[in-house]
Amino acid sequence: MKSKNGIINKELLLVIKKQKEILSTLKAIINSTDDAISVVNEKGIHTLVNDAYTRLIGLTEQDVLGESSNIDIAEGESMHMKVLRTKQSVHGVRMKVGPNKKEVLVNVSPVIVDGELKGSVAVIHDLSEIRNLTEELKLVKKRVRHLEAKYTFDDIVGKSRAMIIAKEQAIKAAITPATVLLHGESGTGKELFAHAIHNHSDRKNRQFIRVNCSALTETLLESELFGYESGAFTGASKKGRKGLFEEADRGTIFLDEIGMMSMNLQAKLLRVLQEKEIVRVGGNEPINIDVRIISATNINLENAVKNGHFREDLYYRLYVIPIFIPPLRNRKEDIAPLVANIIRKCNQEFGRNIKDVSPEVIKILLNYSWPGNIRELENVIERAVINMKLNESILGPNHIPEFISLTRQEAQYEEKPVVENDSKYTEKGNMGLKALKRETEKGAIIKILRSFNGDCQKTANYLGISIRTLYYKMKKYHIKNYMNLNQIKTVYR
Repeated sequence: MKSKNGIINKELLLVIKKQKEILSTLKAIINSTDDAISVVNEKGIHTLVNDAYTRLIGLTEQDVLGESSNIDIAEGESMHMKVLRTKQSVHGVRMKVGPNKKEVLVNVSPVIVDGELKGSVAVIHDLSEIRNLTEELKLVKKRVRHLEAKYTFDDIVGKSRAMIIAKEQAIKAAITPATVLLHGESGTGKELFAHAIHNHSDRKNRQFIRVNCSALTETLLESELFGYESGAFTGASKKGRKGLFEEADRGTIFLDEIGMMSMNLQAKLLRVLQEKEIVRVGGNEPINIDVRIISATNINLENAVKNGHFREDLYYRLYVIPIFIPPLRNRKEDIAPLVANIIRKCNQEFGRNIKDVSPEVIKILLNYSWPGNIRELENVIERAVINMKLNESILGPNHIPEFISLTRQEAQYEEKPVVENDSKYTEKGNMGLKALKRETEKGAIIKILRSFNGDCQKTANYLGISIRTLYYKMKKYHIKNYMNLNQIKTVYR
């Protein structure tokens, strides 16, 4: 039989062992966090600190344990002692700690067991680290809002005479402070030219900001461009905010789709160009700025001036150095080098090893009109690459989307003269060329809609046309797409 004392000693050993396990677990927990933690007993003597604490404070564990909570205070009152006196938690107290007088933010809570105060626990945050993270967050937000100019003239692919002229004009314009107007159809590469002009100018180390003038409402675009003063409108920041013109000071601002800007904002933009100053929304004081303006449009601004939709004085201010970027259908000799360039990008982005493009593919691409220009060409080639098997290294006609081949047939109809006895023209009841084109376009739209399971937005993007244009053609050709029928009715109600 075991003695009574033996049983008590065994139970005591088990309790001690359990306490050691709890202490080890507690140390593992507090050492797993990046927050600095210190623990004191009811007398304010340090009993436990973690690794993050010693790194932040600049004192070793041996320096602190068994010492008063005041040992790590450089400036200010010990929050441990305050909590022990009041038995109340404290939060967000700024103070300086350690030999290096590190500025920190302190939260301290009391430790109470069965209603009895047993000590307190402090969690300490490095304010300098918080500031750094805040600045990094601001920088990330800035990069999201502001596009860094990452392209140069070397990235502009083209050997056609029209593209050579456009590049030569842009290179000459880049070394001057003059305003540049880029005009050309959607998808021709106007933004690419804007990047290159900025990177070739003496402002290349300054901010490059892109603004899509059609993507924002008039009031929002105004506050984004010109900034606002405190209380300028409901929801405005109490401190006010700089506008994009101020942030682009000594740099470049790229105003895309300038033709969509309202007449009111056109007047304010004219002041920027003439006076080199802006006035914030809700303010009166002019602010001087030094900004290079590059604008772009895919509409005829001269016609917009005649129709009263664009200010004539602003038009001439923007039209200092006009650069026309030709559509892809007018420079088809650029298709082969463009395809090679896109294939190189696809190999990098998709991890592929495509070595060549068959001549038949180039012939097919040359017979297409490319209404979406280079943007559409990129879309088609990327989709063709996705259609390829992993072991294939030559891009062939079977990989090209079907609607491109359908348009090739349409081009063959246009090239061949009409012959009365030609069965290809008589088999549909002497169908004329316009009717053939309509049938071909209708068939292409139906096939692409089916390939995207009726998704009109994806179909429009793939075809390089707007969603409204797609809805118009679907209505024109009586193409029913029940997934989007309500949307079509809404647009044409």
